[in-house]
Amino acid sequence: MSKKISILGSGIIGLCSGYHLLKKGYEVTFYDRDEPGNGASYGNAGAFSDYAAVALNQPSVIKNLPKYLFSSFSPLSIKFNYLLKILPWAFQFLKNCNQKSMRNTAEKMNDLLVFSITEYEKIFKDIGAEDLVEQKGTLYIYGKDNKEPVKESNLLRQELKIKQHLLSKHEVHDMEPNLNPIYEGGIYFPNSMHTKNPKKISDKIFSKCLEMGATFIKDEVITIDSQKLKSKDKEYAFEELLITAGAFSKQFTDQLGESIPLETERGYHVHFKESARVVNRPVCSLDNGIYLTPMEQGLRAAGTVELGGLSNPPSPKRIQYVTQETKKMISNLPDPYDSWMGFRPSLPDFVPVIGESKHHKNIFYAFGHHHLGWTLAAITGSVISKIICKDGVNLNFSKYSSDRFI
Repeated sequence: MSKKISILGSGIIGLCSGYHLLKKGYEVTFYDRDEPGNGASYGNAGAFSDYAAVALNQPSVIKNLPKYLFSSFSPLSIKFNYLLKILPWAFQFLKNCNQKSMRNTAEKMNDLLVFSITEYEKIFKDIGAEDLVEQKGTLYIYGKDNKEPVKESNLLRQELKIKQHLLSKHEVHDMEPNLNPIYEGGIYFPNSMHTKNPKKISDKIFSKCLEMGATFIKDEVITIDSQKLKSKDKEYAFEELLITAGAFSKQFTDQLGESIPLETERGYHVHFKESARVVNRPVCSLDNGIYLTPMEQGLRAAGTVELGGLSNPPSPKRIQYVTQETKKMISNLPDPYDSWMGFRPSLPDFVPVIGESKHHKNIFYAFGHHHLGWTLAAITGSVISKIICKDGVNLNFSKYSSDRFI
């Protein structure tokens, strides 16, 4: 008789986890208040960023904090009505903005990232998604004010043996001639891939899960305990549970008696119609935090960090910021035809939680992947399925455990 597992959350992390558990013979039931593959899984920049081991917890953040806090047009902003609530998380984050913590985070993230592309390639082959993915690398550009932080990050990536090419201003222009010359140099990551449509990838994985026997229940789970999920009208018993609810995971871990300092970084995107091919690959400006990705919907400009929780409405100024900064990067773009806001689940050390619940041996976690949920979904699904099945894992996964927040 096959084992049964419920998965709370059907974003890309939940879908990839379900995919691997189904392959191992589990009966899988997804629960979500939304359709599969929506939320941050829909609106991300679409890049499979296997190089992105160096996270946001960098010493330069402290230096730039006054500029970020007191400017409405900066890569980071805080909603005033959320300031008091974010303070405990912010203090923990700032404590991690030092050389030692930055290196520690980078090493832990790189242990996952080195498998991120190969794990996705196995899934793409199985679901027939190769036509939705391109391998043209990713380009970072930066101005003179970011030369020192860039140098620091480059050295750390070099130590981790991450493949990168440092580019002059002229070499950047040769790769992306439509970029305005507002940069001093660039970094090219040749192994990176991107998708032309993140939602189609999620849909294909979900369809494969259904084909393998998965069930999907659209309902808003409000409370949980060690044996059942409860919505407004129904109760759902489970044998085992995997929580992959992204930024919404904290409300459930709190109910299980585990205080995990999960917060949300609100991110935005806009689309510029019929402008997809103004860039040849994902381009990220380290000065403004904007990613430009050519997609089926047009040019997607995604990015920024807004600390504002899950309840505040989208901020028009953030949408204006993304639009304005994109037009600085590329001239003669039309006005965007749509906009979107989503929630990145982030922990103050910028390392995800992957593993068993501290208090309940039948409950497991996979969340907190911050800017890398899209990139790390396939390897996370592979690893958490092995943890659940007790198959044995090559890596030491205690470093991703929620125990570190005791």
